[in-house]
Amino acid sequence: VHRVCCNYVTLLHTDVCPVRLCRKTITAESGQNVTLTCRASNNNIVRVEWSRADLGKNDVLLYLDGHVHSDDQHPSFKNWVDLQDRQMKDGDASLILKDVMINDAGTYECEAFIRGTNVRKRANLVGEPISIVTLKVIVTLLLFPLSVVSFLPVCS
Repeated sequence: VHRVCCNYVTLLHTDVCPVRLCRKTITAESGQNVTLTCRASNNNIVRVEWSRADLGKNDVLLYLDGHVHSDDQHPSFKNWVDLQDRQMKDGDASLILKDVMINDAGTYECEAFIRGTNVRKRANLVGEPISIVTLKVIVTLLLFPLSVVSFLPVCS
């Protein structure tokens, strides 16, 4: 497994550099499914790590050897997130968050590990991931007209 990276002065692995760092902000309403995009320039991805810094060492999602590994997955993401395409055709390592809630807001980072190399796909040597997505979740309240019906006792 290779870590594909670029130094802004000296390029390493020039056949795959420069790597474009994708930074994006997404705003979603609570209850929506949201796709956080992550694309590698290579479709030989063998491992994908999605993380959120405020969650500590726990992963949002770790995909390795054709499977999602939930051992170190943060409990709030178990059985709730998935890759958009587990075969990662065309280098697509995008993450789907199902039924987002306000506490899902945050900055998500994606790293992709490429087959045949021993380094991660990163933007530079200081360790930026290939995709950083900031998710903002807004809560919408539905207000329905309220009908009040009073029941008065019937006197006979």
